[in-house]
Amino acid sequence: MVEEKKQPNDQPKEEVKTGEKPIEKSGPTTSEETFGALFEQSMSRKHFDEGEIVKGVVVSVEKEYVMVDIGDKCEGQAPIEDFRDYASHEIKVQVGDQIEVLVEQRQEERGGILLSKTKAEWKRMWDLFEQAYKKQTPILGRIVEHIKGGYMVDLGGVQAFMPGSQADTRPVKNPEELMGKEDMFQVLKFNRKRVNVVVSRRTVMERKYKDQRDHTLSGLEEGMIIKGKVKNITEYGAFVDIGGVDGLLHITDMSWKRVGHPGEFIKVGDDVEVKILKFDRITEKVSLGMKQLEPDPWDNVDKKYPVGTIVSGKVTNLMDYGAFVELEPGVEGLVHVTEMSWSKKRIMPNEVVQPAQIIEAKVLDIDLQNRKISLGMKQVIPNPWELLTEKYPPGSRIRGKVKNITNFGIFVGVEEGIDGLVHISDLSWVKKVRHPKDLFKKGDEVECVVLDVDPDRERFSLGIKQMEADPWSLVAGKYRPGTRVAGKVVSITDFGAFVELEQGIEGLIHISELSDEQVKDPKDVVQVGQDVRVEVLSVDPQEKRIRLSLRAVAQKEDEAQMEQYKSSEWDGTSKLGEIIQRKLAETKGKDLFPGDSGQKASTDKLNPDSGDHKKEG
Repeated sequence: MVEEKKQPNDQPKEEVKTGEKPIEKSGPTTSEETFGALFEQSMSRKHFDEGEIVKGVVVSVEKEYVMVDIGDKCEGQAPIEDFRDYASHEIKVQVGDQIEVLVEQRQEERGGILLSKTKAEWKRMWDLFEQAYKKQTPILGRIVEHIKGGYMVDLGGVQAFMPGSQADTRPVKNPEELMGKEDMFQVLKFNRKRVNVVVSRRTVMERKYKDQRDHTLSGLEEGMIIKGKVKNITEYGAFVDIGGVDGLLHITDMSWKRVGHPGEFIKVGDDVEVKILKFDRITEKVSLGMKQLEPDPWDNVDKKYPVGTIVSGKVTNLMDYGAFVELEPGVEGLVHVTEMSWSKKRIMPNEVVQPAQIIEAKVLDIDLQNRKISLGMKQVIPNPWELLTEKYPPGSRIRGKVKNITNFGIFVGVEEGIDGLVHISDLSWVKKVRHPKDLFKKGDEVECVVLDVDPDRERFSLGIKQMEADPWSLVAGKYRPGTRVAGKVVSITDFGAFVELEQGIEGLIHISELSDEQVKDPKDVVQVGQDVRVEVLSVDPQEKRIRLSLRAVAQKEDEAQMEQYKSSEWDGTSKLGEIIQRKLAETKGKDLFPGDSGQKASTDKLNPDSGDHKKEG
């Protein structure tokens, strides 16, 4: 509104209020006085130029126009539509209302002025936007619509655009929550000609948070207890706004008891009371805690749950390596998988216990510094291995099925969860077993002898060959040194030949015992499968070794023949001839000395120069 110009004589004149009738003086008046008063009143009224925003008073409401006295020489008229309510579509204006309008056009020749309430509001708003843009002052607005890329904001009748990134300091997960929200906005871009306004809610919030943050940081101290609001939740904790400053409430500091996920304990928007655990003024990082507001349940745990006591608790969590058991809120112990069962067989914790199950366990160890309690479930039940020593004394026989086969033996099921091992060396007395699978397969039922039960090492030793007597225990009596026995060559090596004397009993003829002559290759003397007579040189039942000799048998046979030859009676050549004749008769079955010819023949046999002895020999 322009200022009122003073009269030339600088004497202020009495103002005439807008919309008021001329003041009537008391007493009789003449026409000259009335005209003078009216002229004086008209001279005091103002003149407003087009484009000015002025204030006026509604003097009448017509069908299409609203008449407004703005204090000008002429009354103005504004379109009735300028007064229609946007929501209810009703005309809301009454005589006497004070309004603000824009002088749109002067039509003095027609005796009137065209006014506009809408354009006055529009101009006033754009002036406001321009000032807000220049001075960076926030203005009030309301989010009315969610569109592609952002939101539409109503700034008192002017629609402004707000990008989605400018809606909040954090990404908005649910845009509908902002609809109808009235807040302060910062003008980022302003163009009156293009009727374009871009605003930001985030800028105002950041400025507000910065002021709050500076105020909060100036008064923060470790150990303080302060209130805040949960802003965001992650896998490892929650961020709490404590007055423009976001502090981290780690999952381990939420409660003394186990918290599976922060969302199970608190929700976004919750008002919480926290304690300042750590505060770094340089990095402005704040660590918060909630459990620190309550007494520590680990105080005097070693006195409440001394080692060796039996406790009861609820299974809270299962891992591959064991189960966590809650003894009381905030105090948990671990039952390692090896402490769940006496069986050495690998098991999974979920095969033994389930979450929320109430179990009994024994306290094995307490580590107060690291807040760890070791528990054992198997310790509250009898050790089946200690019972096995009484139930299966050494020498007793059992029957069971082959559960597993390895390269070192077979495992035989004894009882539920208890398997016994038959070592490969205890499968047979005499058979050379290369691999147990050559003799057994899974599911075979076998009979065994209990060899030993070791509860400390949890080992159950069984034997199959012990079902029969060891044939080597009889070898020393059956095969005394010097005894001649028959056998069959079963294998030949570079150092000799092995001879099977009976099933499972073999002896070795060393290469030096094959012949009186030097032998380079045993195959030059004996072959696999050949039947031979050998002499027992020595027997070692412990080492299961028998030394045999083929040479000794040949020597003794030669010695026997020589003794027999020496003991025969003969006298000269005639006796020798008889002996030769008898020997030849035994071999050929006929008399070679019927006359002289026979005598000659025998003589020829004995003639060393004939060379025939080589063939006979």
